[in-house]
Amino acid sequence: MPENPWFPAFRRRIVLLSMLVSRVVFSASATIVLEGPDHLAQWMTPYLPEESVAMGRLETMLREMLATEGYFSPSFTMTETEEGLRVRFDPGPRVFVAGVDLAIDGPVAEETKKSLITAWRLPAGQAFRQQDWSEAKQQVLAGLLAVAHADARLLDSAAEIDAEKRQAHLKAHYDSGPPYRFGALRVHGLYRHSASLIERYNRAVRAGAPYREEDLAALRSALAATPYFASARVMLDRDNAVASADGTRIAPVDVSIRERPAHRLGFGAGASSNTGARVEATYHTPNLFNQSWVLDSGLRVEQKQRIAYADVTLPPDERNRRHAFGVMIETTDIERLRTDRQALGLRTIQPRGSVEQRLSLNWERERRRPEGRKADITRTLAPDVQWTWRQVDDPLDPRRGTVLQVRVGGGAKALLSDQNFLRLHGRWLQYIPLGERDSLAVRVEVGTTLAPSRDGIPQTYLFRAGGTGSVRGYAYQSLGVKEGAATVGGRYLAVASVEATHWITPAWGVAAFVDAGDAADRRGDLNLAVGYGLGARWKSPAGPIGADLAYGQRTRELHIHFALGIPF
Repeated sequence: MPENPWFPAFRRRIVLLSMLVSRVVFSASATIVLEGPDHLAQWMTPYLPEESVAMGRLETMLREMLATEGYFSPSFTMTETEEGLRVRFDPGPRVFVAGVDLAIDGPVAEETKKSLITAWRLPAGQAFRQQDWSEAKQQVLAGLLAVAHADARLLDSAAEIDAEKRQAHLKAHYDSGPPYRFGALRVHGLYRHSASLIERYNRAVRAGAPYREEDLAALRSALAATPYFASARVMLDRDNAVASADGTRIAPVDVSIRERPAHRLGFGAGASSNTGARVEATYHTPNLFNQSWVLDSGLRVEQKQRIAYADVTLPPDERNRRHAFGVMIETTDIERLRTDRQALGLRTIQPRGSVEQRLSLNWERERRRPEGRKADITRTLAPDVQWTWRQVDDPLDPRRGTVLQVRVGGGAKALLSDQNFLRLHGRWLQYIPLGERDSLAVRVEVGTTLAPSRDGIPQTYLFRAGGTGSVRGYAYQSLGVKEGAATVGGRYLAVASVEATHWITPAWGVAAFVDAGDAADRRGDLNLAVGYGLGARWKSPAGPIGADLAYGQRTRELHIHFALGIPF
């Protein structure tokens, strides 16, 4: 069949068009290589297009990215190779801030205005960056909204760029709006509890006080952390604010809460490297006798321990103290020592900034039976005071900071105890960051029970060591005083630990540790048992969870330990 005379010409046009398109459009399925300053090339590479894009569009995208970093006159050379597209770029000179015109209108306190202007994040002389410019504007607005001025707004802003002179002139204009004060609390969502319960937790939002966003947040956090409410929302009702004679607006505070269930019954099973496998049943109610008393009770059966308990905690009083009372029945069989204990207790917990104070009065009766010896019974009524100081960067996952705990308690024959004794106990935990993510944890624990002898003193006021949270590489409470075939508590304790953790990913890490410790009835008998090993760490939602394999140098045995790594 003869060829159509116009077909060769048409074919040449198609070839020429395809060649033109190949020069204009680059397939991003091939590699794009950026050549220029390393820090800019590395920063832009993740944002390169994943689909076919015209070269002109690619250049526009790169220009826009560089402009956000203060480079407004870049140049580009694009070369196609067999491997893909090679883009050589010169970002050109960087633009720096030459001046800032910051205006805040409205009845703003001079001290507040001065602090906001002084804290401006993009001052003259600093390189212009779009992110810094946005954050600087937002910081001033947030500062106004956070203190007194709930209607503050940004009226106008502009960044005038002179690329030739390498200068940026910034302007931002704000209107603070009128100052606000807190009005009365209006509580919504209460069914089983009274409104007075909200006031018991309200330490921040007071009627007539200047509006502060952090005070609303403090009340919100306090309510959400209680055992009574599943959620809490605290908002300033500006729509119903009333203007006062001095121009200040008084706005009520809406508190919307959702109560927790009136009853909660739970069943569980698990295992502990200290006390073995367990099953348990628990019952909880936050409204015992319709008094907003919190009851926590349960029955737990473990291989080495069985316990039944009931604790009742009252709402905080006007001094933020929480009073509680409880009863417990416990049986343990650990290291050939069987104990049967019944206890009654009263306690008061009061947080004071970073220090928590715990006062308690406990009566207990203990029947102790070491294997191969006769059983004996001890009774004591012991007052106890404990201070815990926490200064850490994250309560659940600390990398930096200190936790210190000191406890003092004792009993006297004149006050329903079988022996005179004074128990002193202290623990110190120090977190030290290593590099950007890794950390070092140092733990020291010492204790002494001052008494003529350990006779007549319950085991809870003496000391044993070994196991998770103590000296890894040894069985739980296996370090102590030998009495027959059993290990019992002594009057002295010394434990030290060093642990380094390396995080392979944000969630998973490995740890290496060395523990040493012992418990004895005389200070001169302390002979530190050393354990060391490796472990895995996982940052779970409840806090770091650890699994350790440790070798006890004294016993030449390997032990596996599991722990939820929240500081005491």
